[in-house]
Amino acid sequence: MADTNLTRFVEEALRSGASRTDTEQALIEAGWSREQIRDALASYADIAFPVPVPRPRPQVTARDAFVYLVMFSMLYVSAWQLGNLLFQFINLGFPDSLSNNQWIDQTSMARRQIRSASASLLVAFPVFLLVARSIARRVSADPAQCSSAIRRWLTYLTLFVAACILVGDLIALLNGVLSGELTSRFVLKVLVVGGIAAGIFSYYRWSMRADDRALAQ
Repeated sequence: MADTNLTRFVEEALRSGASRTDTEQALIEAGWSREQIRDALASYADIAFPVPVPRPRPQVTARDAFVYLVMFSMLYVSAWQLGNLLFQFINLGFPDSLSNNQWIDQTSMARRQIRSASASLLVAFPVFLLVARSIARRVSADPAQCSSAIRRWLTYLTLFVAACILVGDLIALLNGVLSGELTSRFVLKVLVVGGIAAGIFSYYRWSMRADDRALAQ
C-alpha cells in the first residue's frame, strides 16, 4: 500500500496537469524509491479525464485467502513429492552400500515411497494447475488483482522459502566438496533439490515482475 502523503501528492500533481513521467522524476529526485512511486502512480488509472481517476483496490476476502492458500499448499506438496519421487529413483539407481539394510529392503522401501509420491503428485499437481489457471483468468480480466495483499505476501513467502533452500543446497554441495565425500548419489540429490527450488524461484520472480508491469500500466 502506497504512503498516504505520497498518494495525495500524486493526485494533486496529476490534477494540476503534470505528466506521470514528470511526477515520477520529481519524486525520484526527492528521494522516494521507485517501488513506492510505482505503487502511488498505480493508484490512478492512466486515462484521459479532467481529474485523476482512482483504480479499484482489491479487498482481501475469505474466498481469496482460501484460493491462494490452496494453490500454494498444492505447490508445496507437489514440489516436496516430486523431490521425494526423484530421490527414490536415485536410491534405486545408486544403492547405499554403507547402509546396514539389505539391498532388497532398500528397494522395497524405495518402491513404497515411489507409489506414495506418485499418488500425491497425481492429486496435488492437477489441483495446483486448476486453481492457478482460475486465478490467472481473474487477474487477466482484472489486473488490479495483482495488488492483492494475500497474493503478494504468499508469493514473497514462497520466494523466501525457495531462496533459503537454494542457499542450503549450495552449502551442502560445498561442504561435500570440502570434505571429499562427493558421490553420484549425493550430487544427483543436490541437483534435484536445487533444480526444483530454482524453478519455483525463477517462475515466481518473473510473476512478480509481470504483476509490477501490469500495475504500472
